[in-house]
Amino acid sequence: MQYADKWRAIAAATGPADRAAAEEGVRLAYRTAGLTAPDRIVWAGSPLAGVEAVRALEDPGRSVRDDVRTRPWADERRRVHDELGPGGWTALWSTTGALLWDGTRSLAERIRTGIVDALLEKAPEDTAARAAAETDIRVVLLDAVLGQHDAAWLAAFDGRSERLEGLARVAAHAGWWWPFEHAVVICERPAQLHRDEAGRLDNGDGPALVFPDGFALHAWRGMPVSAEFLRELTALTPERIRTEENAELRRVMLEYYGYDRYLSESGAEPVHRDETGILWRIALADDEDVVMVEVVNSTPEPDGSHRTYWLRVPPTTRTAKEGVAWTFGLDAAAYEPLRQT
Repeated sequence: MQYADKWRAIAAATGPADRAAAEEGVRLAYRTAGLTAPDRIVWAGSPLAGVEAVRALEDPGRSVRDDVRTRPWADERRRVHDELGPGGWTALWSTTGALLWDGTRSLAERIRTGIVDALLEKAPEDTAARAAAETDIRVVLLDAVLGQHDAAWLAAFDGRSERLEGLARVAAHAGWWWPFEHAVVICERPAQLHRDEAGRLDNGDGPALVFPDGFALHAWRGMPVSAEFLRELTALTPERIRTEENAELRRVMLEYYGYDRYLSESGAEPVHRDETGILWRIALADDEDVVMVEVVNSTPEPDGSHRTYWLRVPPTTRTAKEGVAWTFGLDAAAYEPLRQT
């Protein structure tokens, strides 16, 4: 777990790169791979700027990503797997890389998508030309070493592999990088990173991920949104929510606005009530209904009031009791609480 915690922190690190330490890591990775150190190291303010810098390089030579990253990783994985056996390798991965894999992979993919979208805004409108530009961008992205966002698999080898030490040093001190025979492009780390409790990009007040050069991604609970959409959230009305045609964006609006507030301000009517609470249903065009159970805590607050809670339940729910039972993993017939809390 110590390695997982260490590399989780590295993956989420923000602030200026330690350029000297990262460049020494690059040179060590080249030496370990039996390569001559690159003649030039070019720094970029973000992965977006990194792609543009790679495309602008003159005579960088061939990509050596396979030499410094792919083959060493594969060889070390095979060695450790043989040393520990299948069960030992599974146990190692489950306590290191597996704990970081989903978060780092989804963040890297979101950055890739943001880069492609941003660069295609500058591409010609001609369909063939845009397709060619997108292919070129994606090929450059395939040559990237992900630095701090390679944290998952680097965690599994921490303390076990001198061969990967150069890669680990770069990852600990910088962002993405591109290794070529004669040149390397290295990116700064993010300046800001905002995530929710599930580790997803999330910020309702501005960009969720910001790089020093201004490249930024906006998201609400993991869902990509535009800056304009986020600005609109502060002026939402029930009518605006109802008229949003994109079901995913409408769901974001409802979460931001608050289901209970939407119910109270949209003139919604309860569809069922019983001893457990009140069932409400919001019908949405081109989307499943939003169904909520309103329940009142039977235990009074210090001031004597009773707090109201709203529980979202499946759209197939027909009674309040069925909805409350679902939140406990039970069906309505089996739900007979001795005391409500």
